[in-house]
Amino acid sequence: MKTIFHKASERGHANHGWLNAKHSFSFASYHDPSKVHFGLLRVLNDDIVAPGMGFGMHPHDNMEIITIPLSGTLEHKDSMGNIGVIRPNEIQAMSAGSGLMHSEYNHSKTEEINLLQIWVFPKERNISPRYDQRIFSENDKNGKFKTIVSPVKADDVMWINQDAFFSLGKFKLGSKVEYNIKHKGNGAYIFIIEGETSIEGNKTEKRDAIGIWETDEILIEVNADSEILVIEVPMN
Repeated sequence: MKTIFHKASERGHANHGWLNAKHSFSFASYHDPSKVHFGLLRVLNDDIVAPGMGFGMHPHDNMEIITIPLSGTLEHKDSMGNIGVIRPNEIQAMSAGSGLMHSEYNHSKTEEINLLQIWVFPKERNISPRYDQRIFSENDKNGKFKTIVSPVKADDVMWINQDAFFSLGKFKLGSKVEYNIKHKGNGAYIFIIEGETSIEGNKTEKRDAIGIWETDEILIEVNADSEILVIEVPMN
């Protein structure tokens, strides 16, 4: 088993007034050669966007983009004609593929939005661009990990063009849970949205993360009520 630990306080930080962003990996003006990616996970941004503000139309290609609102509402528009509003317990998945344009704005004029935006390198390049969003029940992740993103097309997950899996779970103080690697050779980047845990002996707090690979199972002990995101990706 190999591990890498990323403290929340050591993330990149850019405050543009309308956007307060924390970067787990090198992004925009933040560059750390030791934090460029974890396997095929390229971006994990923890963004707070001011009311009514956002990102105007801009291009993407050949990237799998997953957006997870933690609070507030996000308005999405793209060059494929999709228009939608994403709320907590909804997930947005987009294959940029051969290329598209999109915009993202805080749908509210009075409240901030906090969201995670995650980029994963694709398995196949230049596929037809694709957009999807889906509601997940809060109960699905209470006391267990709920797979929300998967390379296997099914009714209860979002599809991704990569051998990657995203899982969310909410756990009470004192819980012990195992995460089992779903695709042989993958690693898991475990991001603590809220709470405190001990993961294979490493104590983590809110917004800390630990990357683990060369193992088939990971033990998580919950030291305070916690919400945990596991991003499982190929390591090469």
